Amino acid sequence: MKPYNRIFTIVIDSLGVGAMPNAAEYGDVGTDTLGHIDASVESLSLPNLEKLGLGNLHPLGHVRAVEHPMAYYTKLSEASVGKDTMTGHWEMMGLHITKPFQTFTETGFPKELLDELSRRTGHPIIGNKSASGTEILDELAEQEIATGAMIVYTSADSVLQICGNEETFGLSELYRCCEIARELTMRDEWKVGRVIARPYVGRKKGEFVRTANRHDYALKPYGRTVLNALKDKGLDVISVGKIFDIFDGEGLTESNKSKSSVHGMEQTIGIAGRDFHGLCFTNLVDFDALWGHRRNPEGYARELEKFDENLGVLLKELREDDLLIITADHGNDPTHTGSDHTKEMVPFLAYSPSMEGAGKLLQQENFAVIGATIAENFQVEMPEGTIGRSLLGDLK
Repeated sequence: MKPYNRIFTIVIDSLGVGAMPNAAEYGDVGTDTLGHIDASVESLSLPNLEKLGLGNLHPLGHVRAVEHPMAYYTKLSEASVGKDTMTGHWEMMGLHITKPFQTFTETGFPKELLDELSRRTGHPIIGNKSASGTEILDELAEQEIATGAMIVYTSADSVLQICGNEETFGLSELYRCCEIARELTMRDEWKVGRVIARPYVGRKKGEFVRTANRHDYALKPYGRTVLNALKDKGLDVISVGKIFDIFDGEGLTESNKSKSSVHGMEQTIGIAGRDFHGLCFTNLVDFDALWGHRRNPEGYARELEKFDENLGVLLKELREDDLLIITADHGNDPTHTGSDHTKEMVPFLAYSPSMEGAGKLLQQENFAVIGATIAENFQVEMPEGTIGRSLLGDLK
């Protein structure tokens, strides 16, 4: 079998397909992001995912199993400890995370950290709790504008987020404060996966809008990944969406920032129309950020339909020597309690126009089969210390 010239790996952020065996350790028994979305809505039309075999992989009420699916399909379990975005993506590219990233969802950040951050930045701090980005602005943005205070908050992820009004706080000042926060949160006791600058505009409640000038200050992966191996061999490694932030740019040759998940798919379709040799790695974050965390199954379902429509366009753009992999990084069941991610298995759909076969594969014990498959295809060695068994020989 000839190797694929281009591989497109698309992460539908948070599209879990059923609780992991160890879900009880995370308080996530019985979770099923895709299944519970399907059961919660009156309609769900995903004809292109259906053709690939999504209904065969995960029986659903609205999406049927087909007699002859176009893709190979299975479920992937997560070997790493945790259920966050960075853990999921890093494992895909070969890293086995044994120590979870810290979260401050329940407690807020320690007083010692905030005192030091306030002293170093020169701004008093308000907020310090877990909240959605829109809610925290409605609650505190007018106070921030009036006093020059800095809104610091977190979420269910391992993040420290700082809001700043672009007109009154200033974008450069916001970035300066976030750089200080990133330095402080490199200490083990305060270490978070990402510090995020969250700029916004508007002057009063009801008018606040976050802008596209968000900037993430991420940790670098703990070791070399498949992305590094690809780049070192001279292959194209193109990212779409927040992949750049998740890997802090490591192993990438090109980055494309997305305004939304729809935009991310449009960018991916555009890249499919170009000539390149290597990997296009796409993350579609709205499923998680807009609908999963906000416990909105209806919004999630409609976002899936938008994805499916663009998937149909992408499928027509694929060349004979292309491989498409569709997966997820964790679950975020919008019918579950709280607002956290959920410890779930994720889908694996693999399709190429040149495939002669299709159908069910054995369930896999880690997400790293994705990176290992990509590495074998491009004949690069998995970096030392990485995990994963290639499925390339199964994709015939």
